[in-house]
Amino acid sequence: MDERMVSGSQTEFDDRFEQSLRPQFLSQYIGQDKVKDNLHIFVEAAKMRQESLDHVLLYGPPGLGKTTLAAVIANEMNVQIKMTSGPAIERPGDLAAIVSSLEPGDVLFIDEIHRLNRSIEEILYPAMEDFCLDIVVGKGPTARSVRFELPPFTLIGATTRAGALSAPLRDRFGVLLRLEYYETKHLTQIVERSASLFGAEVDSISASEIASRSRGTPRIANRLLKRVRDFAQVRANGSITETIAKEALELLQVDPLGLDHIDHKLLLHMMDRFQGGPVGLDTISASIGEESTTIEDVYEPYLLQIGFLQRTPRGRVVTKEAYDHFGRAFIEKK
Repeated sequence: MDERMVSGSQTEFDDRFEQSLRPQFLSQYIGQDKVKDNLHIFVEAAKMRQESLDHVLLYGPPGLGKTTLAAVIANEMNVQIKMTSGPAIERPGDLAAIVSSLEPGDVLFIDEIHRLNRSIEEILYPAMEDFCLDIVVGKGPTARSVRFELPPFTLIGATTRAGALSAPLRDRFGVLLRLEYYETKHLTQIVERSASLFGAEVDSISASEIASRSRGTPRIANRLLKRVRDFAQVRANGSITETIAKEALELLQVDPLGLDHIDHKLLLHMMDRFQGGPVGLDTISASIGEESTTIEDVYEPYLLQIGFLQRTPRGRVVTKEAYDHFGRAFIEKK
């Protein structure tokens, strides 16, 4: 059998399986209660008026379910969803091809919308406000503007950097929703639900152990569950117990607070080499060999959230709580 066919089939299976983990409706969506309550009202009101839902901006740290929530909104509205991303829309023709294929009421989901080219944004404004598309055809003296009428649709944008959106684009969204880090109790429910879909046996204590180390993020919770399940199959009888979960997570270098080896490396380097800071982001990046954007987008938000790191005008500073976590003596700077 062709190895490429096997690889392709496996990839397709993994994609379908990953999709099966995603909730389809608001009633199945765990956590983010305030967001769900608001969305339920907005969706029901739009359906009563037989209108398309107003444009929605979803923002917050990565892995919290923005893409999943966009699909849920489309299901609740009983319409189709077309998905793309900011970097994928390079030319006006790319955007025109996508929006011209929409049916009335459809959802257009643009992930990483903050990375849209500014020239594309200019074309998107009339599409969002007046449901029309103005495309310039030709160049120089022969250039002319052609207007295309569009059916009413809902644009859902997702971003981890709401502040990076231009003000004109941000102001055109009627619904702005911030997704927060999940509480452990909600992550425990997500782990238990995913385990049942995996066909893995996990008790509530083990699910809570995995959830508590997931940095408040469902994507990380599901990833850790998969790896713990692997450990249980190889080292035990397939059943995930508290002992198995702890052993597996320690092997993965994930501590009880969810800090991994990169978090440890970052904090310990700041403590040992820079006396806890303040340190500039670029200096930290060069010191530990990680991209500054990765540190800022992936690692720093959680460290700020749990109070292990502070941002100051002079740079990043390690807090007393982080020193206590590592059993280090904290010397307060004057």
